[in-house]
Amino acid sequence: ISSCYLLGFCVAQFPRLCATSEALRTKECCPAWQGDGSACGAMSGRGFCAEVEVSEEPWGPQYPHRGIDDRERWPLAFFNRTCRCAGNYDGFNCGECRFGYRGPGCGEFRESVRPNILSLSVAEQQRFISYLNLAKNTVNPDYVITTGTRAEMGVDGENPMFSDINTYDLFVWIHYYVSRDAFLGGPGNVWRDIDFAHESAAFLPWHRVFLLLWEHEIQKITGDFNFTIPYWDWRDAQACDVCTDALMGGRSSLNPNLISPASVFSSWKVICTQPEEYNTQETLCKANGEGPLLRNPGNHDPGRVTRLPTSADVDAVVGLTEYETDTLDRFANGSFRNALEGFANPETGMAITGQSTMHNSLHMFMNGSMSSVQGSANDPIFLLHHAFIDSIFERWLRTHTPPRTLYPRTNAPIGHNDGYYMVPFLSLYRNGDYFVTNKVLGYEYAYLMDPGQRFVQEFLTPYLQQAQNIWQWLLGAGILGALIATLVAAVVVVAIRRRKRSNRRKLQSIYGERQPLLNSSSEEGSASYQTTM
Repeated sequence: ISSCYLLGFCVAQFPRLCATSEALRTKECCPAWQGDGSACGAMSGRGFCAEVEVSEEPWGPQYPHRGIDDRERWPLAFFNRTCRCAGNYDGFNCGECRFGYRGPGCGEFRESVRPNILSLSVAEQQRFISYLNLAKNTVNPDYVITTGTRAEMGVDGENPMFSDINTYDLFVWIHYYVSRDAFLGGPGNVWRDIDFAHESAAFLPWHRVFLLLWEHEIQKITGDFNFTIPYWDWRDAQACDVCTDALMGGRSSLNPNLISPASVFSSWKVICTQPEEYNTQETLCKANGEGPLLRNPGNHDPGRVTRLPTSADVDAVVGLTEYETDTLDRFANGSFRNALEGFANPETGMAITGQSTMHNSLHMFMNGSMSSVQGSANDPIFLLHHAFIDSIFERWLRTHTPPRTLYPRTNAPIGHNDGYYMVPFLSLYRNGDYFVTNKVLGYEYAYLMDPGQRFVQEFLTPYLQQAQNIWQWLLGAGILGALIATLVAAVVVVAIRRRKRSNRRKLQSIYGERQPLLNSSSEEGSASYQTTM
């Protein structure tokens, strides 16, 4: 049985059940839900197999081609029929729950809290690191990656090109695939001004869904469904506070570009870090190991990153009222998204070139694997960084409460319009649907909670969760305790009675046997008894 069904949430790249010649030939990805054996759980009302309806709104001039790239009008190059789930159900076969919902009927809404990694206990920090390492060393049981273009697989899918991948690298590969260059035909002939998750409106919603999916995959392989991705609050930081052997890995004393051997991350191999080689060969990243994780924080180009973002920078960016403006890309002025992504001056909101601010500045500051877009997720600091970026997005949403109409519906760069499905996820998620507060999606950030909420979360919730986890044991212990108490009481009563009988026998031996009443108590005046000497 698929672990997606057993554990409750499973959405990422290509489901194994759809990575077949038959699925490619029919262009249908509607696997059966194991609960009733029907496609998309239709017999149980969970969903049904339906035609994919993609947005026909035009994209912007940044990508002038049509019918060249598999990611255009996602997912039609691969599938035109997928599961459409009902109610709170989700997943490639409607066997899972929407974000924030749990339980066999997906009827329980539960809000989780993402903590500051520097506020976690040592044991909690080590647990997080061990979870990442487990993900790096566990082949994902439900998803595979494509190692070739759809055209390379044949008209009828007779040559399916898919490969296993571990759970951590699955997300590294997804981040590569969504941002890679488009092949135009011939070695090195590519279109570079294309990215379905960066440099326009979908940057924040796409990464929000990306982190939620990554979080859930880690929950599944660890069995810890209370796990959440922590964030690193880098405001006003003068150095990489998390770059220690106890956390995300210190600097090697032998080579400043490498991770210290004392860190588990020093043994990690990176993937998808050679985009120019892929372009020259006109091939996709195959997710093979390409060397050690690189990081040399602070030794970056000071002309490109003059300093790390400050609290004032964050406040200024959150104060921008428009989500997107004019060109809807990295040249947009006064755009909150563009300023937070790091293509604009945080103080003025005006686009700049030759410098990296905000989000981009942290990537450049790390000066290694994290500094190249396509391979940046190789560095686990990526998770901490993007969780904090997501929290700033959340601050902006709560401050301005924007209507859905503020998100661009048309003419954004390809992949970024409101109605465009996020590449390369299956199930399908529209960008505009995630232009909403994270409370709707079932999670919160510790530093954004009010003091009362924080007290409940930090002090009461852990105890309540422990009680919930052991309530059956407590109930059993209570019943056993009651039985033992009853037994003890019975023993005490019996002992007291025996003691009284013993005392009576002693008295009888002294005073003689006490006779019963000679007359009924109803006979007035005759209530007497005799003592024989």
